[in-house]
Amino acid sequence: MPRPLRVAIVGAGPAGIYAADALLKSAVAADPGVSIDLFERMPAPFGLIRYGVAPDHPRIKGIVKALHQVLDKPQIRLFGNVDYPRDIDLDDLRSFYDAVIFSTGATADRALDIPGIELDGSYGAADFVSWYDGHPDVPRTWPLEAEKVAVLGVGNVALDVARILAKTADELLPTEIPANVYDGLKANRAREIHVFGRRGPAQAKFSPMELRELDHSPTIEVIVDPEDIDYDEGSIAARRSEKQTDMVAKTLENWAIRDERGRPHKLFLHFFESPTEILGEDGKVVGLRTERTALDGTGNVKGTGEFKDWDLGAVYRAVGYLSDELPKLPWDLASGTVPDEGGRVIQETGEHLTSTYVTGWIRRGPIGLIGHTKGDANETVANLLEDHAAGRLHTPGTPEPEAVETFLGERGVRFTTWEGWYKLDAAEKALGEPQGRERVKIVEREGMLDASGA
Repeated sequence: MPRPLRVAIVGAGPAGIYAADALLKSAVAADPGVSIDLFERMPAPFGLIRYGVAPDHPRIKGIVKALHQVLDKPQIRLFGNVDYPRDIDLDDLRSFYDAVIFSTGATADRALDIPGIELDGSYGAADFVSWYDGHPDVPRTWPLEAEKVAVLGVGNVALDVARILAKTADELLPTEIPANVYDGLKANRAREIHVFGRRGPAQAKFSPMELRELDHSPTIEVIVDPEDIDYDEGSIAARRSEKQTDMVAKTLENWAIRDERGRPHKLFLHFFESPTEILGEDGKVVGLRTERTALDGTGNVKGTGEFKDWDLGAVYRAVGYLSDELPKLPWDLASGTVPDEGGRVIQETGEHLTSTYVTGWIRRGPIGLIGHTKGDANETVANLLEDHAAGRLHTPGTPEPEAVETFLGERGVRFTTWEGWYKLDAAEKALGEPQGRERVKIVEREGMLDASGA
């Protein structure tokens, strides 16, 4: 009797879970069946949703409900708190599985090569997001002494950072933020947040809903300079061809012409300002220098030679995420991705690395919304199943499911399970109940492991 197809998925965020779902919906799942193990370096699953989405975005966190339904399936097991490659590497995985899918995402900040980037008070947005989302591997405190703060970038992460900096701690208290984050935000002195984009309103990468959310807080005054509302032929074409681009531009236009409403925290959205240097004194950030830019007719911009210095005490760069290189896999340093064709990992020779696949941000870079990784997962899984049908997958030496548990046990890895997530989930909800909150996130790794019964 043929055994089920054994597949390992490294990374239990949305991309990895979507891949598991695609496998479960395939014909192979019916006969001879599939057996899927998800490996996650954090003690809890859900990746970006737990540690990358702002706590005041419960709508996006609602995606967890759909992911829950996938992980509830009996063909799937979760091994949390298992690090690739420290606890299990590619050779180990090959010994247990017919195929391996990597879906490890992106968690580091892309570099921004301007003078002063190394100054005290210059931060990466990803690090700040990890702090306010209660990531166990970052410091428990965050310096929030600056009254005037810059955020560099015009994507949704930049808006998240700006919004968290501009809101009061009490506004965020009903969310799942842990006590250390609430205490840190309580001490936040920021009263002016300046978001800088080097191009115009039609080139901003905000989603319309994310942009409008800035205006929902009773403490945030969103301000747009009417002089920054400018379009060239390329910008007009972009608005006509993309509904979301047009919606963003219309929202910004409306904000540029309205009267101020006297809210205490000012959040400025600046366009056509290209950061050229972070200014410092005694090793600390004291300002930002930008060059005014102008549209060139195509939707791109060119420098005007006109510079301006902004009085600021901290700078956050939100210019994109970068994935960590995965040992034993080929790597494209420029894009921070694993080279692939249709999800098949491609070696320098141009050949497919047998039985090895990628999906999500590790495959195409950190672009798009969470739901966009579904298409990636479907394509990757389709090609994996095609290789399986054609007999191109390798045969593992020990495909028995219990062999993996034995291996991790012998390595002394304290791993969590899907049943353990239910325990952690209940523990976090119990912490929130006395305060009338849905949950309070447990931050410490040991605390998560203990609550999970690892």
